[in-house]
Amino acid sequence: MKAFKAVNGNAAAPSASPKASAAGVGLDDPRKKDIAMRLVSSAENSSLDWKAQYKYIEDIGDGRGYTAGIIGFCSGTGDMLDLVELYTDRKPGNPLAKYLPALRRVNGTDSHAGLGSGFVRAWKPAAADPAFQKAQNDERDRLYFNPAVKRAKADGLRALGQFAYYDAIVMHGDGGDRDGFGSIRRNALKKAKPPSQGGNETTYLNAFLDARKVAMKHEEAHSDTSRVDTAQRKFLRERNFDLNPPLEWKVYGDSFAIKR
Repeated sequence: MKAFKAVNGNAAAPSASPKASAAGVGLDDPRKKDIAMRLVSSAENSSLDWKAQYKYIEDIGDGRGYTAGIIGFCSGTGDMLDLVELYTDRKPGNPLAKYLPALRRVNGTDSHAGLGSGFVRAWKPAAADPAFQKAQNDERDRLYFNPAVKRAKADGLRALGQFAYYDAIVMHGDGGDRDGFGSIRRNALKKAKPPSQGGNETTYLNAFLDARKVAMKHEEAHSDTSRVDTAQRKFLRERNFDLNPPLEWKVYGDSFAIKR
């Protein structure tokens, strides 16, 4: 369930301050990062097995063409093109390389022109290639994970807040449009200050999640806000700022748990 991701034209990260370092273990700790990936996968793929999603590909009918891989790279939003270009730079002649001209043509649309069933079939063997898996990991980090964690730490947020930023960038992208991450954060700042500016972490995260829900409801495909209401907001009510297991949550009516 992807929103349009304006992956070109990222908003500038806020400047770090002496108060900006988050307490506890950050989301970039390997164990916390795995938890983050399982949380995202529960919403994006209805599964905690995020590593099984390298091979995932389908058109989910949201107007963004094909959605695929561990973070929902989309043929219509530019990040799938970036991914296949990176893979091809590293491994010329891979099963997806011949589809680069078509990916460039369909970027910004929901078209399958030049892709179709052949592209879908080629994705599966490519996904078994460690080089393609690494490319997916690297693009996830470059476009989504690293910017989210950096900005959340600069705002003085702990692992839960870092995850809230990450999940928002995954769904809404990092562009300057009305519902992009930058706009969500700016709308939150109108209501509350982050810890780096002397604000209360709970108050600020509630403001951020409120702004996130407004953005989600602007699109019918995201009108179910359970990934905020019965997941992130639940952890916030429990004051689990460090996102420590055990974790129990619901997304789109399905129940999930991470015991340890």
